[in-house]
Amino acid sequence: MSHKATPDSSDEYCGTSYAAKLLNLSVGSVQTLVEKNELSAWKTQGGHRRISIQSIYDYQARAALSPSNHFNDGKYLRVMVVEDDPATRAMYQSHFDSWDLSIDPTITSSAIEALLDIPVLKPQVLLTDLRMPGIDGVEMLRQLNKHPQFAQVAVIAVTGLSPEDIEAYGGLPEGTHVLRKPVDMGWLRGYFQAMLSIRMGSKRRPAAAPAATTDAA
Repeated sequence: MSHKATPDSSDEYCGTSYAAKLLNLSVGSVQTLVEKNELSAWKTQGGHRRISIQSIYDYQARAALSPSNHFNDGKYLRVMVVEDDPATRAMYQSHFDSWDLSIDPTITSSAIEALLDIPVLKPQVLLTDLRMPGIDGVEMLRQLNKHPQFAQVAVIAVTGLSPEDIEAYGGLPEGTHVLRKPVDMGWLRGYFQAMLSIRMGSKRRPAAAPAATTDAA
């Protein structure tokens, strides 16, 4: 395989962090695989590396790697976390690992990386900090809110900003949950449990019979 100057329109692409998650490798290892042409990749005009999903499948087959939970056909609740602080990312990961919940978390370090990966990941829950360098969480949510499919994503905004500060930033999409800092991880665990219960209940619930209709007099 080789580096690409432009993407193949027939393929899907993801960022380095998400590729590392799919392959269960470190970000550095994924970058090495790209440099060795084991994975096919290209860069955006902003310098963000995009890695071919198909080349990841191919590498998994060649290396006899087991697919990650992402390919588990809906069994797991797909969660994306956007957080620029390394200590906070590690804190989230530590709690997620300790919880006995069927969640499949992807943790990214910037809003731009999240925007690039969301079309591939299709998260059911998006947990994001608001104050971040570059594109911040408010702008990311504003951009995502332009797309109809984003209406199905449950959004949790983590912030130390006051309601007045948030409004001064332009506000948040309707339905956004605001979680104040420091993060109440007990609340977050309960939120994920509730989401999983709702999903399991909807899968078990039989289809409703069509409502009876009457002709107008």
